[in-house]
Amino acid sequence: MEISSKQIHEYCERHSSPLSDLLYRLERETNLKTLAPQMISGSLQGQFIRFLSLMLKPKAILEIGTFTGYATICLAAGLPPEGKLHTIEANPELYYLIEKYIREAGLEDQITLYKGDAKEILPTLSGRYDLIFIDAGKKDYPWYYEQALRLLAPGGFLLVDNVLWSGKVVTDTSDADTDLIRDFNAMIQADSRVENVLLPLRDGLLLARKL
Repeated sequence: MEISSKQIHEYCERHSSPLSDLLYRLERETNLKTLAPQMISGSLQGQFIRFLSLMLKPKAILEIGTFTGYATICLAAGLPPEGKLHTIEANPELYYLIEKYIREAGLEDQITLYKGDAKEILPTLSGRYDLIFIDAGKKDYPWYYEQALRLLAPGGFLLVDNVLWSGKVVTDTSDADTDLIRDFNAMIQADSRVENVLLPLRDGLLLARKL
């Protein structure tokens, strides 16, 4: 009997605690009002990110690529009252959705939305972050990774999304995007500055710890 990854994913979703009604509404509005709703983290990955934040209790979080703010709100779950989350989004058409749901979640005092190109904004940041999530333009992943390591506190954790690229990384497929993701994964695997684990969650989630 052949079992698909979709069946496994759906089974895992059914046997995981549901996320809040607010996130359900955000996912629904994302599907209705954006051109690429599949970019949202979704309930299973969102719950994993939320649990990770709750376990780590980070005082400072950086997110590179906000989209509509679903993962942002999940990441914020573990922040202490004085904790801060900085998130960067380049697409101005998404700002109203991000701000709407941050406001509804009551997180306006903890989440700062940077509006613009992450390649221009990241060099201006100098804080020390305990948790960083990269989910932006894939061709710039190596550059984002180096910036993230610069900003990440020793012992801090880094998450990178879409590192399985719809499973193409394990096939004979050779195109610019797939080769880039393969090279990126190999680069991190060979990087002595971190220890890492690649998880087959949704489209692949890489978790690394800065040594």
